[in-house]
Amino acid sequence: MSQPLGVSELLREAAARVPDRPAVIEGARRMTFRELDAECSRLAQGLVSSGIGPGVRAALLVPPGLEFVAVTFALFRAGAVPVLVDPGIGWRNMGRCLAEAEPEAFIGSPKAQLARWAGSWASASLKTCVTVGPRLWGGGSLAALRRRGRSGAPPAAWALPNAAAAILFTSGSTGAPKGAVYTGEIFAHQARMLREHFHIEPGGFSVPTFPLFALFDVALGLSAIIPRMDATRPARVDPREIIGPIQSYGAVQLFGSPALLDAVGRYGQRYGIALPSLLRVICAGAPMPASVMARIVRMLPAGAQVHTPYGATEALPVACISSSEVLGETAELTAQGRGVCVGRAWPGMKVEVIRISDEPIARWSPDLAAAEDEVGELVASGPVVTREYFRKPEATALAKIPDPEGVRHRMGDLGRIDAQGRIWFYGRKSQRVAAPGETLFTIPCEAVFNQHSKVRRSALVGVGLWGAQVPVLCVEAESGAEPDRVRAELLALARQYPHTRSIRTVLFHPGFPVDIRHNAKIFREKLAVWAKEHMA
Repeated sequence: MSQPLGVSELLREAAARVPDRPAVIEGARRMTFRELDAECSRLAQGLVSSGIGPGVRAALLVPPGLEFVAVTFALFRAGAVPVLVDPGIGWRNMGRCLAEAEPEAFIGSPKAQLARWAGSWASASLKTCVTVGPRLWGGGSLAALRRRGRSGAPPAAWALPNAAAAILFTSGSTGAPKGAVYTGEIFAHQARMLREHFHIEPGGFSVPTFPLFALFDVALGLSAIIPRMDATRPARVDPREIIGPIQSYGAVQLFGSPALLDAVGRYGQRYGIALPSLLRVICAGAPMPASVMARIVRMLPAGAQVHTPYGATEALPVACISSSEVLGETAELTAQGRGVCVGRAWPGMKVEVIRISDEPIARWSPDLAAAEDEVGELVASGPVVTREYFRKPEATALAKIPDPEGVRHRMGDLGRIDAQGRIWFYGRKSQRVAAPGETLFTIPCEAVFNQHSKVRRSALVGVGLWGAQVPVLCVEAESGAEPDRVRAELLALARQYPHTRSIRTVLFHPGFPVDIRHNAKIFREKLAVWAKEHMA
């Protein structure tokens, strides 16, 4: 039996509960929940009448803002399948992702349409193009969709429970981007889990600095304030563009990556800024350094927490930990090289540790389990785990473990689970360093060196053949650092810990290559190539 798409129904529910509250605020522009719900119905009817209806894949490349939110919800309501690719992954990767997804429709800004034309993106599969903004040439427009939708009844958003509702491409931080297939049920479970865990009530203001999180804000009845920033360059944000809206609207929630929150925290510390309205700060995308967390906490009122959910595009959320536990206990263990604690499994989710393997696993078995407290690969199961990558059976086979109780996702992350049930992250499986006689894990090693006051961040890479790699520490230093002195002090630190003693090479890098989406995941594969060249 068919059922309503969760995301579309959540918007209708929010519109019924807080109809006159602003749903989206973008500068001087705003739209209430009642208006947004009506706009989505008009656009959905226009989409269907234009051939962008149930099951039709539609690439969406629109900047964060009111139109992005409205069109995304309209696509869900029309039963279409949004294809979401981060524009920051680069020209070639964008073309490759769209070629794999084979969208029949392309909805984008004038800039995106120009790029599509120049790169011949998905030219073999596209049947319909819609420009959000001034049209540079033919095709449809958002205004035309709206006009067509006024004359028809809003469509009922129906889909089979396991039918594709969206295709979300991964950031490609440790490999080629892949399209994770989402169902309506997954989105509905995600919204429910966020609402229950964070006790989110409709009616508050939120500042989401990642476009997709703005959708969850609106679905849960929060007013999403779209900050003025380049969402593809979060580390370059002007902190005043984040702090200003929080103070002006009395925002109760802020979502950002570690790099963005680092900029906000440093600014707040410099000028003694407090944010008394915030009930919670949510940080995702990469491990949040304790120093960054501490600066943010000092800006918050008593009792407010920084929460760091753990997960991936293919399975989110999986676990969560709050600042009180990190700063009160786990940060000290992290500094000793015990990994980064990402908390306990989210209610409804299950996390297990299996022995490290780079091969596909044909079926789940308890025999795969790693020994107690052994570092292995983290595996997640539960209602938000995606079942497959779009048209990538080999990648699906490597990442998914079939199980009669439901597919399990291999996170590609290494870690362990302690006696208290807490999950400790040790780094990406593909980025471990296989040196003669030992395997070095990135996060525990880097944590030792990140304690140094002149180290902004560090990255461990391996140079050479697998099994005989030379471990190299790459360092992005704070301003004013003296390389020779810092290198000597870091090597002295390395000798103090068994798991870092084999690190004898330190190289200084002007600015790490990082993922565009969160500006936090370090492309260690690129750094390894750079390190090899600078060691020669």
